[in-house]
Amino acid sequence: MSLFSKDRKDAKFIAPKDTIQAIVPYIMPKRVEAEVSYTSNFDVTELVKYVDEYNEKNTSEIKMTYFHALMYIVGMTVYNRRALNRFVKNKRLYERNKINFAFIAKNKMSDNGEERIISVDLNPDDNLKTFSKKLSVDVFKVRKEGTNSMDGVLKSLTSLPRGLLWVIVKFVFFLDKHGWSPKVLTEGDTNYSTIIFSNLGSIKANSCYHHLNDYGTNSIIVTIGTIKEIDGRKYCDLTFTLDERIADGFYFAKSVQLAEYIAKRPEFFDNKLNTKVVVAVICSVLSSFLTVMVLRNNLNLLGGNL
Repeated sequence: MSLFSKDRKDAKFIAPKDTIQAIVPYIMPKRVEAEVSYTSNFDVTELVKYVDEYNEKNTSEIKMTYFHALMYIVGMTVYNRRALNRFVKNKRLYERNKINFAFIAKNKMSDNGEERIISVDLNPDDNLKTFSKKLSVDVFKVRKEGTNSMDGVLKSLTSLPRGLLWVIVKFVFFLDKHGWSPKVLTEGDTNYSTIIFSNLGSIKANSCYHHLNDYGTNSIIVTIGTIKEIDGRKYCDLTFTLDERIADGFYFAKSVQLAEYIAKRPEFFDNKLNTKVVVAVICSVLSSFLTVMVLRNNLNLLGGNL
């Protein structure tokens, strides 16, 4: 990569599609200033049926979970909606060279249970079955070993005197801003993932808003709530927090609707992650709502009203 290239080692530079996308990073330079949050209630009736039937036939101790299936659905959505794999850094728009998902797994379900970082690079050739197996193996490995590479880095840093730690953190932020962070600081770190997931359904809780942060490149966080039955159908609420600088509200709305579409069609679960999904009509009140919300936010920042 050239010294004067706009690309980063982990992503390629994307030219803004219009003047709004070009100016917004200067108006809202911080990711936390550009958050959009939305909760959607997914119909997961067919998803639950697929997972349950698979586990009944599967004699292995490694079982597929609803969480795995929902992550897979979001993964297929990202492959079809590539702008979701973008981020803004140093007021420039980039698209990652790979798609990475991350979540936190506790070594035991208790208040004192330690948290472990699980980070996985998506393989476009995976279907739901192979994707689920890989996740299960990764979780088992991290829980058994009690750590991963990022846990070790964090433990080393936090053992330093506070003054020295402050200087190092400032320097790390500088490297992060310019895309110069070494692999040891980025690999396995949730802050550099395409999407961070939080499975609140595992503790029987509803999904909720979760903030973004300005360190790293993560631009989307998804929290997943518990599955509920209503009138014979099963539903699961997912809350998305997104950096609106990577795409507009209409794009986000279509992406959520695509994920809902896939969730109701189990025939996609046996396909590869990068399968092209074509939906004839994917425009609704949700699209208009998010578009107006983003426009209003931008106009308010520019001193206008809507």
